[in-house]
Amino acid sequence: MTHDHVHPGYSDDKAAVLKRLRRVEGQVRGITRMVEDDTYCIDVLTQVSATTKALEAVALKLLEEHLAHCVVDAARAGDPAEKVKEASDAIARLVRS
Repeated sequence: MTHDHVHPGYSDDKAAVLKRLRRVEGQVRGITRMVEDDTYCIDVLTQVSATTKALEAVALKLLEEHLAHCVVDAARAGDPAEKVKEASDAIARLVRS
């Protein structure tokens, strides 16, 4: 899927997004170690929940940036329908997950 924008909406916060994703990656590695070490299932589930919340925070940040940049830019250009639809679809996916 290609899009007709020069930079993604999160370009200004790319370092922060990457930092959050690296933290999530570390959490997933930690969960893997917990399973390898036969950690009590409730403790593993607690860490899965924390990791899920961290990943959701990344998704919300990306959605916020999409609305603030991509949708606003499209509205200024007089054709926001596609970008609004993309945002609506992304919100629906987040709500279902």
